[in-house]
Amino acid sequence: MVKANLDNVTIVLKGPKFPGNVGSAARCAMNMGIGKMIVVGNRDLDDEAVRQMATHVAKEIVDGIRHCDTLEEALAGFSWVVGTTARQGSGRGPVVSPLRMAEILVGLSRENEIALLFGPEDTGLTNDDLRFCQTLVTIPTVGFKSINLSHAVMVICYELLIARMENDSGFAPKLASAKELEGMYAQLKETLLAIGFLLPDNPDYWMMHLRRLFARTTLLAREVKILRGICRQIEWYGDHKERKSS
Repeated sequence: MVKANLDNVTIVLKGPKFPGNVGSAARCAMNMGIGKMIVVGNRDLDDEAVRQMATHVAKEIVDGIRHCDTLEEALAGFSWVVGTTARQGSGRGPVVSPLRMAEILVGLSRENEIALLFGPEDTGLTNDDLRFCQTLVTIPTVGFKSINLSHAVMVICYELLIARMENDSGFAPKLASAKELEGMYAQLKETLLAIGFLLPDNPDYWMMHLRRLFARTTLLAREVKILRGICRQIEWYGDHKERKSS
């Protein structure tokens, strides 16, 4: 039986507003067996308030919090990013339940670093933030959709803990990292602009659809290299043909 490896799972909080929420989220994560956290932006959080809400239970995770200035920096080393969102719509892509998310991550977590991404308490994650995510998850609610940040962390981490104890899932190989994927997307965008597939006034619209397409294929690192090689060959062919015609 393949079980989720929670050592490969990290909580990533983008722009949290309140130190108490960070501390509470740390405690929830630690209670569910997840011991790593990254905070993106907002380096001015009151450390004492964070520790007070985390209590001694989560001292280890609070001591180890890594601070990053940008989401791209924070997610560079992860092969799979789960974004949490209360808002849905065609611009955000398909979402899954926390239970389904956990089933997806069981096998992936064996050989890949996983990020569970949560947005600010007041606005949540933006569409631009979600471009880094391979899976989007929504926590079902009755009535008011928004829930407290630490509560959301608890629900997501709980489902992973249960999946670790109960789920039988297939093995998943090591995937390309977010840094490798972002490099591929940047090169693909350049190439598609050069051949006229993307319109220069709004290239990101179709790039978002391409991101969703590739997200469903769980790209390996070697496959990203192949795709980048194809882009280089297309660029070479275009330059070569232009030189011959001039």
